[in-house]
Amino acid sequence: MFHLQDKSLISLTNPKSLIAEQFRTVRTNIEFSRPDVDLRTIVVTSPNIAEGKSTITANLAVVFAQQGKRVLVIDSDLRKPTVHYTFHTENHIGLSNILTRQATLEKTVKITKQKNLWVLTSGPIPPNPLELLSSKGMSVLLKKAKNEYDIVILDSPPVLAVTDAQVLSSLTDGVVLIVSNGKTKIDSAKKTKELLKSVKAKILDVILNNKKVQENQYYYYGGK
Repeated sequence: MFHLQDKSLISLTNPKSLIAEQFRTVRTNIEFSRPDVDLRTIVVTSPNIAEGKSTITANLAVVFAQQGKRVLVIDSDLRKPTVHYTFHTENHIGLSNILTRQATLEKTVKITKQKNLWVLTSGPIPPNPLELLSSKGMSVLLKKAKNEYDIVILDSPPVLAVTDAQVLSSLTDGVVLIVSNGKTKIDSAKKTKELLKSVKAKILDVILNNKKVQENQYYYYGGK
């Protein structure tokens, strides 16, 4: 369970905090979720909007980078991108430019305040997000990214809003699903799981966000 302020990069600003420690627990869970697979590409998504997936994506990326791995965060939400806000960077050029062959990965990624962590923002919002994400260019980009980074984490649109997350899940090694306490309906969570399973996505972990807890209790609960 997590209870985070929006856009909080607590794993970077306060790495000794209880919540940062819980992100490291999530990292461990992910690493052991598929012991027979070299997990390199991970999608983070949620059933609906505003359930905390982008903040959790960023913090997961930070703790993987703190482990010494070269990490790339890709804002693959080409409808309502937020990664540039989280990492306080500009978004004039990004993923959409690469997928339309207007830019290259090497010249588009941006450094962050966290060592070993880079971000690829969304770039200008295109009129055809799904077509771009399901294009051959996206597969080529992910293959190239895996050659240059140890972990690639994709911040995806919500599953129930559009089909983008299903497409991305089918291209990657696994999915981390974020559900929000008091907001995500049980039926929505079940439907989300069914949609992901329909494209043979591997759910690595489920994170419950925005759960109010008493002092000295853990903020995280994960499972499948």
